[in-house]
Amino acid sequence: MNSYQKIMAGLNVGLLIMLGLIQISVASVVSTGDFNKDFYIMWSPSHVSTSRDGRTRSLKLDQESGSGFSSNQKFLFGQIDMQIKLVPGRSAGTVVAYYLTSDQPNHDELDFEFLGNVVGQPYLLQTNIYINGFDNREERIKLWFDPAKHFHTYSILWNIHQIVFMVDGIPIRVYRNHGEKGVAFPMWRPMSIKASIWNGESWATNGGRDKIDWSKAPFLVSFRNYKIDACLWKGYARFCRVDSPGNWWNNNRFSTLTFRQRNLLKWVRKHHLLYDYCHDYKRFQFKLPKECSLPKY
Repeated sequence: MNSYQKIMAGLNVGLLIMLGLIQISVASVVSTGDFNKDFYIMWSPSHVSTSRDGRTRSLKLDQESGSGFSSNQKFLFGQIDMQIKLVPGRSAGTVVAYYLTSDQPNHDELDFEFLGNVVGQPYLLQTNIYINGFDNREERIKLWFDPAKHFHTYSILWNIHQIVFMVDGIPIRVYRNHGEKGVAFPMWRPMSIKASIWNGESWATNGGRDKIDWSKAPFLVSFRNYKIDACLWKGYARFCRVDSPGNWWNNNRFSTLTFRQRNLLKWVRKHHLLYDYCHDYKRFQFKLPKECSLPKY
């Protein structure tokens, strides 16, 4: 091979690598909206019902079983939106979970957990964050609407800067990346999207004192209009971590909340917050986790 051929061969290899890097770095997925194409049933298919067009899916809980589904793909950073209509009537003891998880022994996980209640009491929404298998980061709010009457949108924005839990676009919780200060943050493990309904009567409602009333079964929760705009996992974490046109969520303008979002978050925390692990001095024996003393935005 002469010098010219070597140069051209090198250029071709370089071009292929560059094209591969571009493809991976902008591997953003905007979902099909079809549950049958983007998700599989984790357990109890007899308790899962999907509309003919695949746009709506319901999960059922009865004395026989709960049910759940999971995304076919895994993602590292992005935004996931899901419209959910929760169990109507007496839902005490039931737990509806919508979450991202890495499915590993020392796993990362970002949780929405909807805790059913007795009639007349509000649905409670608990969020939690697992990093390297450790949680103890629960927050709990009461919702300001009836989530069983209509569909509402529940979103997780996860980027290299922060994690933001949102309800109908309103931030209800922020967890910042303070990795440079020794605070754990999920940066490396891709996560799948999961949803389930199950029996949590041992703890979910009034500390487990209000049990499931099985005469009200089956308990149904419905999902629709999901959107997955995230970095599809191809085995290269660094390509999901870059700020590129495809990875819009890593852009600096999504590194913190806007002024309006900060005001909305303050409103939620002032009027609807019920529990924050960062206020639980007794639980942590007055040694709160490090992130509790650091800014949220």
